[in-house]
Amino acid sequence: MTPGENGPSTPEDDDPFGYLYADGQARGAQPPSGGYGYPNSVSRVRTVGERQYGQPAAPQQQGAYGQPNAYYQAPETVPGGAPTSRPPAPPAPGRRGPNTRGLLIGAIAVVAAVVIGIGVAMLNGNSDDGKTGNQAGGTPSQSQGQGQSPSPSSSNSAASGELPKVDGSDKSLQLAGGAAVASDVSGARSADGRYVGGLNQPGASVTWTVNDIPEDGAYTLFVNYSASGGDQAMSVTVNGKPFGGKLGLKNWRSAADGDFAKGWTRSYVWPTLQKGSNTISISCQPGDQCNVLIDQLWIKKGQVKS
Repeated sequence: MTPGENGPSTPEDDDPFGYLYADGQARGAQPPSGGYGYPNSVSRVRTVGERQYGQPAAPQQQGAYGQPNAYYQAPETVPGGAPTSRPPAPPAPGRRGPNTRGLLIGAIAVVAAVVIGIGVAMLNGNSDDGKTGNQAGGTPSQSQGQGQSPSPSSSNSAASGELPKVDGSDKSLQLAGGAAVASDVSGARSADGRYVGGLNQPGASVTWTVNDIPEDGAYTLFVNYSASGGDQAMSVTVNGKPFGGKLGLKNWRSAADGDFAKGWTRSYVWPTLQKGSNTISISCQPGDQCNVLIDQLWIKKGQVKS
């Protein structure tokens, strides 16, 4: 290729700084126009009306790193934006504790049962009149001692399911040897307050024909009586046969001699009876101590003490 004119130059062959030199000016090089003040800068084409002169520059949308943006608005400040606080989380279901109410009710029930049991025991202990120190002495062949008095009754026949009982003034009793009905001493448990006295002499006796015994076997004869002064004892006969021991009539109340109103108490013996009718006699035999009053007699099945 020979030197010479190669025709119009292409843009890439232009010397961007040719206008600074004489030969460039001879070829018609011109300083650049527009751009950003540096050679061969490119002016970007904008749509008419896009750039407005004399208007303040639009604020930057993002501040420097670590610096707050002056034009930033938090979402919660915009209407319909995010809520300012999170709704409280629902409480987690708690664990149920022990059934303290059921335990308390159970404890109260146990305490109530104990209190009721103690009260019943105390009532039973107090209801046995003359129980303390009222056991009759002397047990030759059959036990003798203190018994419990039933409800007063003048009937010789027992009610349904009950065994016979009789008051001292009942006409079914046969009195002999000076024994007689009296009522001048208070405290008798018979229905009319009367009793059998006059027994403190040999041959005096009280005989009771007992009906309605359900079967053969061991029974208990209870005697309610009053003794004063020293201890007493009388003989017992069952169906014409002497009983194996005396009926102990001890002065458990420590009543002074003659103070029968204070000496009321009870005793018992354990005879063997036959089914149906039986005859029981309490008498003052030689050697007996018979200074007593008798106001009630009754029968219970078995060998019992009250």
